[in-house]
Amino acid sequence: MLFLDRGDAGRRLAARLRTVSVEDAVVLGLPRGGVPVAFEVARALGAPLDVIVVRKLGVPYQPELAFGAIGEGEVRVINDFVVADARLTAAEMARVESHERAELIRRAEVFRAGRARIPLAGRIAVIVDDGVATGATARAACQVARAEGASRVVLAVPVGARDSLTALSKEADEVISLEAPTHFLAVGLWYRHFGQTSDKKVVELLRRAGDGVPAPLEVPAGDPLLRDDEVRVVAGKVELAGHLTIPEDPIGLVVFAHGSGSSRHSPRNRYVASVLNRAGLGTLLFDLLTPEEEIDRANVFDIGLLAGRLVEVTRWLTLQEQVAGLRIGYFGASTGAGAALQAAADTSVDIAAVVSRGGRPDLARAALAGVRAPTLLIVGGHDHVVLELNQLAQEAMSCETTLAVVPGATHLFPEPGALENVAELARDWFVAQLGPFEAGERVGKESQ
Repeated sequence: MLFLDRGDAGRRLAARLRTVSVEDAVVLGLPRGGVPVAFEVARALGAPLDVIVVRKLGVPYQPELAFGAIGEGEVRVINDFVVADARLTAAEMARVESHERAELIRRAEVFRAGRARIPLAGRIAVIVDDGVATGATARAACQVARAEGASRVVLAVPVGARDSLTALSKEADEVISLEAPTHFLAVGLWYRHFGQTSDKKVVELLRRAGDGVPAPLEVPAGDPLLRDDEVRVVAGKVELAGHLTIPEDPIGLVVFAHGSGSSRHSPRNRYVASVLNRAGLGTLLFDLLTPEEEIDRANVFDIGLLAGRLVEVTRWLTLQEQVAGLRIGYFGASTGAGAALQAAADTSVDIAAVVSRGGRPDLARAALAGVRAPTLLIVGGHDHVVLELNQLAQEAMSCETTLAVVPGATHLFPEPGALENVAELARDWFVAQLGPFEAGERVGKESQ
């Protein structure tokens, strides 16, 4: 496979990553050449983009041969075999490291242009470069991401030396490469156009990427919150982390069920939740699994387990003082929508409305016929497979069901205005189904 340029490589790599559970991800480009590849990946996944700044430590008389690498947060990786073969002294290594450390600090300041680093704690770090030769830089990047609290590290490159990729599997939870040749000479040989990427280009791509996923909306100062805090939810034998937000005079409450590979920190769900909060709806975003349970990837797709967690959390929620008397709805994304629909069919809880975003209602299977709550299925117009699955699910459901198609949108709704459209559809549905008055009254109040 020969790539036209880094943009082409990024688009091809993104197509491969769509098959991996990386919904709640931060895409991290290795500057400078990895950022154009990462930009295309982040855009396709609808994920935030940042740089992960590391510097290769080159042998003084052969700079392309790395004896190690350094990263932000004082991370330092040394290849003892190269050090021994090159007969490097401690003084020689220190001089190289001092020079590269200064350059690392300079680049970090230039690339971010005053923007803060995107927090990785509890999220999936997708580290992207234009290729892997020795793997020293990628190894340092993986260690930096872990040091910053990433729950999972995925290394994704268009091409890499097979031996290096195998070694990197010890540093990353998953290593993805479109090509992994045994005989590998140089990354640039796999590209038709492989010019240098400038600092200016990196800054521009980061700025453009920052305009993608909308930031959560602030609740107006005149609408104070009764609660806006982290909670611990007991569900059966486990305790789950969540974030509960309840506006003053709430008209209802929505429980979020995130998709596979995501968490309560999902930027898309957080944005939708902020729109619901402004409309007077309380929200609970919580982790469906404990960190220990997430290690077994089969749990992520165990819809029975996830639906059971939703039911348990709903019961816990009804015991909270500020929730008494409120009608409750579910907002499910991707696989979480399957869990939400199966939980909504459980007769032990009273669910008044369901919204599915890019959902997999087919995963609820036989439970679909038992869903009583009015359900809104939101699907991207270009998410063809999921659209067909939702059409089939709508036919299997006997409750009030509406299918809303967002024109031109793909699975994660990264297109300009697409997620805003999803949030508005969900807001209007929940206000109409949960609130004590017509949807137009609350929406009209918000726009005043």
